[in-house]
Amino acid sequence: MKDVAASEILNLAGLVEYQAGAVVSRTLTKKDTGTMTVFAFDKGEGLSEHTAPFDATVQVLDGSVDVTISGKAYRVSAGEMIIMPANEPHGLKAPERFKMLLTMIRS
Repeated sequence: MKDVAASEILNLAGLVEYQAGAVVSRTLTKKDTGTMTVFAFDKGEGLSEHTAPFDATVQVLDGSVDVTISGKAYRVSAGEMIIMPANEPHGLKAPERFKMLLTMIRS
């Protein structure tokens, strides 16, 4: 699914299902100015530390995630979000299954 139709109501957490030992993603929109992608992470899965040239937000839809930004750890739970600043090293680790909306802003 790309570029979801305007005026369509979506249940974000319902757009991806958990899979054992995996990370599942679904892109909602991909533009030159940014992307929106929904992810489902199984317990123990994650993204290794990396940097990105753009700001990104992680909005947790279900469960919780451990986010590390420039060496500082944060626990982000359902209903919460965190901004990962451009060019700062960051990574994610799932202490339990969780779902998130990742929004990358490219401008």
